[in-house]
Amino acid sequence: MTNPHQNTSFRSNGRTAHGYLAVPQEPGPGVVVVQEWWGLTDHVADVADRLCAEGFVALAPDLYGGRTTHDPQEAARMMQQLPVEQAARDLGGAVDHLLAHELVTGSSVGAVGFCMGGKFAIVLAAQQGDRVGAVVPFYGIPSPSETDFSRLTAPMLGHFGEYDRGVTVEAVGEMSEAVQQQSPVRPQIHIYPAGHAFFNDRNPASYQEESAHLAWPRTLDFLRRNLT
Repeated sequence: MTNPHQNTSFRSNGRTAHGYLAVPQEPGPGVVVVQEWWGLTDHVADVADRLCAEGFVALAPDLYGGRTTHDPQEAARMMQQLPVEQAARDLGGAVDHLLAHELVTGSSVGAVGFCMGGKFAIVLAAQQGDRVGAVVPFYGIPSPSETDFSRLTAPMLGHFGEYDRGVTVEAVGEMSEAVQQQSPVRPQIHIYPAGHAFFNDRNPASYQEESAHLAWPRTLDFLRRNLT
C-alpha cells in the first residue's frame, strides 16, 4: 500500500527532482503545491497534507534541494540563487509525475503557491497550458512585463493582503489586466484585510486567522469545481 505521506523523487527534464507527496486512499485530482521562499517547510508539507485530507493527490516539489531557512536575508539569497528555468523544469516534472500517478484523476492538475510559489504557480500554468486546470496564487505574482500569459488557460483564484507592502493591490491589478489582455482567463481576485503571508499559521507574526479561514474553503471549492 502506498504511504500516504512521503518524500518522493521524480524525473524532471533529465534530472532527478525531489518533493513531498501526500496521497489519499481514493483516487482524486492532482495538485502541485509550490513553496514559499523559506523552502519546503513544515507549513508547505502541512498544506499538502490538508489537501490530501480533502481528497487531492498533493505534491510539493523541493526547489531548494533540502534547504530551508527562517532568516529573511538568507531566504532572499536562496530565492535569487534559484534559476527560474530550473524551477520551472522541476515544476513541469511535478505536473508529469502527478498526471502519471495511478490515483490521479483527470487530464490536468491544480497549482497552489505561496509567496515566491504564487509567482511560480502562475508561470507554471502559463507554460503548461491546459495541463494545469486551476491555479491559486497566495500573495505572489510574476512581473507582467517579463511573463508571457498567452498560453494560460487555467482559471485563476488569487488571495492577496490589503496591507502587503511587497505584493501591492495595485501590482495585483496590473497582473490581472495583463492576464486578461493576453489570455482568455479572467482572474478571480480576493483582497483580505491582512498583510503578506497571512495564511502561514506557523508564522505568528504574519498569520491572520480570519483571512486564512476565508481563503481555504474558497480554494478547496475552486479546485473541486475546476478539476473534477
